[in-house]
Amino acid sequence: MIDWRKSQTIVKVDKPLRLDRARALGYKAKKGVVVVRVRIGRGGRKRKRVNKGRRSKRMTSKKVLKMNYKWVAEQRAARKFRNLEVLNSYQIGKDGVNYFFEIIMIDPTRPEIKADKELGWITRKENKGRVFRGLTSAGKKSRGLRKKSREMKVRPSIRARGRKGK
Repeated sequence: MIDWRKSQTIVKVDKPLRLDRARALGYKAKKGVVVVRVRIGRGGRKRKRVNKGRRSKRMTSKKVLKMNYKWVAEQRAARKFRNLEVLNSYQIGKDGVNYFFEIIMIDPTRPEIKADKELGWITRKENKGRVFRGLTSAGKKSRGLRKKSREMKVRPSIRARGRKGK
């Protein structure tokens, strides 16, 4: 973990650290499947209190939690590797300052991926940029789409319900 802290924020790794978890999420040791380690700084989700001007009624710091850290890590990896699509991700560790995630990414242009029965769906054009539309597992969880009930004000989407959810 000390080496992870000293290394760059987004690093391509040879093989996953947690092979069992990676395989469960769709990783295969073949051409076109890439594993990326991402470092995300913990904290910093609070708005700082302004020390000037008139006093507002409540001088509190508000947490802004629109996206979870895992989703942010996936988006940063997708921005770095533009030709790859995010399949899934999992946490590999954390310390007092950082979270560390491994992101499984797929190259949709490879013939090995197109011919694969389990990974071939990601090559279709409707799955392009899925991480930025909140269609990965972390994105769906952050949007509140894991549970299905009428009381959840996030279906069909937050904007469709007048931004009442989240």
